[in-house]
Amino acid sequence: MVVARNPQSSALSPSAFVIDADVHTVVPSVGVLFPYLTDFWKEYITQSDFKGAREDPYPKNAPTTIRPDARRTDGIAPGSKLAVVQEQSLAGALWAGWHVRYAILNNTYSLESIHNPDAAAALAGAVNDWHIAEWLEKDDRLRASIIVPSQQPEMAAREIDRVGDHPSFVQVTLPVHSLDPYGNRRFYPLYEAAVRHDLAIGLQYGGAPGSPPSAAGWPSTYMEEQVDMAQLFQSQLISMIVEGVFNRFPTLRVAVIEGGFTWLPSLMWRFDKEWKGLRREVPWVRRPPSDYIREHVRFTTQPLDAPPDITQFLHILDQIGSDDLLMFSTDYPHWHFDTPEEAFPFGALPEGMVRKIMFENARAFYRLG
Repeated sequence: MVVARNPQSSALSPSAFVIDADVHTVVPSVGVLFPYLTDFWKEYITQSDFKGAREDPYPKNAPTTIRPDARRTDGIAPGSKLAVVQEQSLAGALWAGWHVRYAILNNTYSLESIHNPDAAAALAGAVNDWHIAEWLEKDDRLRASIIVPSQQPEMAAREIDRVGDHPSFVQVTLPVHSLDPYGNRRFYPLYEAAVRHDLAIGLQYGGAPGSPPSAAGWPSTYMEEQVDMAQLFQSQLISMIVEGVFNRFPTLRVAVIEGGFTWLPSLMWRFDKEWKGLRREVPWVRRPPSDYIREHVRFTTQPLDAPPDITQFLHILDQIGSDDLLMFSTDYPHWHFDTPEEAFPFGALPEGMVRKIMFENARAFYRLG
């Protein structure tokens, strides 16, 4: 399946197959989950002030939240219904010339904002069952991430065991903003469950655990939080490698979703440098940290933080040391680019590299056919 395009053309080849590694679904209201909740939780939600998780962590009126051409006049939120996603994303209405072979659904229902662990677990199960019944079983192009109460790793492991064998689940989503870094040993039950079911871990932009989203404390603006988020992704990778997660779980795979990737060269250089001087403290980290990143971690391309200049882009990939690490994504329905060509320098890249980034890397990472 060739995913390159003719450099003289303004669009991808009509026969191009792609895997979109980040398509968002949205729970429009807690009411849509009622068919998948027990009578106890339906009564609890109906008769109390508890109305579920914070339903969408993206500011409703921020220009990056929804593409202008994805906004609807009928009040249906993009990402909230299968038919809308099929029309706008899977059918290529927003990005003409694509043939989406698979799309990975990621839901950002903020379970970490719920402090009642039983409620968080019940809603996680409801969202996963909603995905199965109303999305995955109705379109064979769809694959999805399991959402779990990440603040309760043992409960999260039980939810992974409950639905992890469903063939359309390929990943477990964890919000990158967490109370504890994910190298912490209390998360081992969660990783054990993911490995049992051969599922990847997806570190997803966002999170609402009640702790500051920066190392220096609480920011004053959304812009600060947006910039600081890249540091959270770096901190999580550092924690997982230094704490020996990949030594204990050698088959574990991690996707960095909406976290960028141009920061990788400087992080890998500094990480390897400090490891050389301090590795006696962490003897289980037997190889340079950059090796663990190249082996276990992949990165979605949106929002693309690479410069548009092809020479600089290739230089970044050369510093990373591999073109296996990038997986194409649209981040639908968020607005980070206008067309695929503006988001990615297709025409100037070698055909083999384009094929890997657009299709083959995600196919291998998510064990897709």
